[in-house]
Amino acid sequence: MKRVFDFLVSLVGLFLFSPLLVLLSLLIKFTSKGTIFFIQERVGENGVFFKMIKFRSMQVIQDSDSTISVKGDMRVTKVGSFLRRYKLDELPELWNVLVGDMSLVGPRPDVPGYADFLRGEDRNILKLKPGITGPASLKYANEEEILARQENPKEYNDVIIYPDKVRINLDYYYQSNLWIDIKIIFATIFRTSY
Repeated sequence: MKRVFDFLVSLVGLFLFSPLLVLLSLLIKFTSKGTIFFIQERVGENGVFFKMIKFRSMQVIQDSDSTISVKGDMRVTKVGSFLRRYKLDELPELWNVLVGDMSLVGPRPDVPGYADFLRGEDRNILKLKPGITGPASLKYANEEEILARQENPKEYNDVIIYPDKVRINLDYYYQSNLWIDIKIIFATIFRTSY
């Protein structure tokens, strides 16, 4: 049932948002150098890698290997800042949902490497399709602001935020159902708690 729901909502979403997707693509293309989309390898269901697609919100910097960003990051473009504030950079992920790489709701897909830290029961999270949004995404909707206040953002992410996200995602693994997914989707849209 979840897959049918994901497929139908992503299909309708791509159709309804197509004018906005075109407009945002043009804004990105004509306001900064680089591609329209940011495509990155992420860890999917059962640990299988897939290519996640987002709108590019940063300058293309060849020698940057940072996997986290903080509020005020100089790499973020003006249009990218707007996209990130309203989570519009995530809209192309509806394509990932449509083709079955992702779900509307689930743990955010990690970059390769982080899943290697999962041990024991925590590895159950990998049985889930990653999502555009999820309970951990809701809690850390202002993650970039939190990280910007830290002396060492990467260490804070690795020691505090990531383990908390694992705990939240494991709770979701045991309790998830379509009704909870719908509540999370509406909470994401209206920026409320569920």
